[in-house]
Amino acid sequence: MTSTGLLCYCRAGFEADLAAELTDRASEAGLAGYARTQRDSGYVEFLGEDAKALSTALPFDALVFARQKLELIADLRGLDPKDRITPIIDALGTTKNKTAGQGPPYGDLFVEHPDSDAGKPLSGLARSFGNALRPALRKQGWLAASENHRRPRLHVCFVDGDHAFVARSQSGDSAPWPLGIPRLKLHADAPSRSALKLEEALLTLVDDTTRERQVQDGKTAADLGAAPGGWTWVLARHGLRVTAIDNGPLRPHVLEHGFVTHLRADGFRWQPERPLDWMVCDMVEQPSRVARRMGDWFREGWCRQAIFNLKLPMKKRWQETRTCLDLFRDSAGLPLEIRARQLYHDREEITVFAVPPARR
Repeated sequence: MTSTGLLCYCRAGFEADLAAELTDRASEAGLAGYARTQRDSGYVEFLGEDAKALSTALPFDALVFARQKLELIADLRGLDPKDRITPIIDALGTTKNKTAGQGPPYGDLFVEHPDSDAGKPLSGLARSFGNALRPALRKQGWLAASENHRRPRLHVCFVDGDHAFVARSQSGDSAPWPLGIPRLKLHADAPSRSALKLEEALLTLVDDTTRERQVQDGKTAADLGAAPGGWTWVLARHGLRVTAIDNGPLRPHVLEHGFVTHLRADGFRWQPERPLDWMVCDMVEQPSRVARRMGDWFREGWCRQAIFNLKLPMKKRWQETRTCLDLFRDSAGLPLEIRARQLYHDREEITVFAVPPARR
């Protein structure tokens, strides 16, 4: 069955929040559509008649609760385990996007499953089916002989043994990893698992140019609420000189790095003597209070860019996200480029990267 709209992956349990976000953003763009999902499924369908307009109005970089954004091609139910390939190729035939002389339309294939309790048992099927589907797609002229990242990527997402979505992702408007998840390994010396949150934020929220220019030797940073030192440790490993602010202790080996100064102070009260290149913050506090304080740092010119986390409530998390980002902008009182996302290594929180436009 052909389908028009979007398929977005998310953290299991956050489907309602992603659905609310997609619905609000589409409505604000003047587009009709509706969300369809199930709790703890790990994905949301957002269906509408004008799929191209929806995809344009809902760019991946602007989405908070989506790990991945795909354009739906087909919703295939009742698949025969003896032949799941033919219905997929038939569904692709309805898209009419093969043009003679221009090569295969798809540069890569991801066969996936939702990152959920129900989806994880499908990993073996996804892996084996991908090995069978690739040569069949190449034979039919749908898939390039080798990876071509300039062309769209084809996705087949199994949500059951006889039920799969066929979708595509556009380069630059999607995550480049299977399931939208960057697989990072926790370093043996990391003071805590929270280090992975900052590593992922630097990889996914900060563009390549900013990362190359601003995350390097000699840059300065403050880590508010630093203990036990996970985020401080990440920045110091990149060569930044970090002032770690926390009344609690840091792990001793973080201080042995040589680039770290630990000040026992309140992260909500302390301010630097001179502007810093970075401010990062992962304090466990009411998100509205954190958002206002983060805005203070930009309004006062205490930092040039920032990464911070907002701990969300159990309910109405999309509404709380919008409220807090508005509070942050109002408190900052100056134009900012903001990217916010619930990262794979986040839990009940989102991570925000902010910088004045001229500094990108």
